[in-house]
Amino acid sequence: MTGNPKGRLYLVPAPLDFGCDVQAPLQDVMPLGTLQVAATLSCWICENAKSTRAYLKRVGEVLPLQQPIQAQQIQELPREVHKKGDHGGNFDARPLLAAALAGRDIGLVSEAGMPAIADPGSSVVRAAHDLGLHVLPLVGPMSLMLALAASGLNGQNFAFVGYLPQDGGERSQRIRELESLALKTGQTQIFIETPYRNTALLQALLQSLQGNTRLALSCGLSLPGGWSRSASVNTWKRDKPAAPLALPTVFCIGR
Repeated sequence: MTGNPKGRLYLVPAPLDFGCDVQAPLQDVMPLGTLQVAATLSCWICENAKSTRAYLKRVGEVLPLQQPIQAQQIQELPREVHKKGDHGGNFDARPLLAAALAGRDIGLVSEAGMPAIADPGSSVVRAAHDLGLHVLPLVGPMSLMLALAASGLNGQNFAFVGYLPQDGGERSQRIRELESLALKTGQTQIFIETPYRNTALLQALLQSLQGNTRLALSCGLSLPGGWSRSASVNTWKRDKPAAPLALPTVFCIGR
């Protein structure tokens, strides 16, 4: 056979401090092996090129980059993928993987955590498999799993349900539906919100959930001052956080 061997698709986790005023040293929250791979890559598929360059700058402060940032090939996923998600199979990501077909390794990165988990990227992973590329997930922080582990809730049966509705009535109805499922089956329900809506979501949870339902929050995971707390709704009502939940937060409910 002739021709170059195909490149690989690496799923490169990013630290969980995207958009936060305080950042932990990269080497404290990212495994060295993951940073070593990231430093060798020069082709990227991402949510946002600007934040990817900022991430690569941080990587370069720990390990020398094989190619300077200005020489990196960085492709953004389309905006409609961000808004509607790309797990439904409607977006053809194969053109983004042309470099891998030419023999170059590619990194897939989201703005925080593991790409394709609560973030875009599944279309790229699917396309890589269809093209016969090796897909290699690297080790790194994943807020959903960290929050679940810290919740004390059922880690054998759980579901991530994304974002809850923004409309107050629809949100309350959805909260009660998730609570009913959690209490009936024991399945932990995990969800997230845009940080500036976290405090409003917590208030809606305390108004809608039954008093004995267990509610767990993990706020600012891996960041200085980050915390996790798991308690009944009645306990949360007696001792609510004094400060707004301004950092990225994962919410879990269960029994």
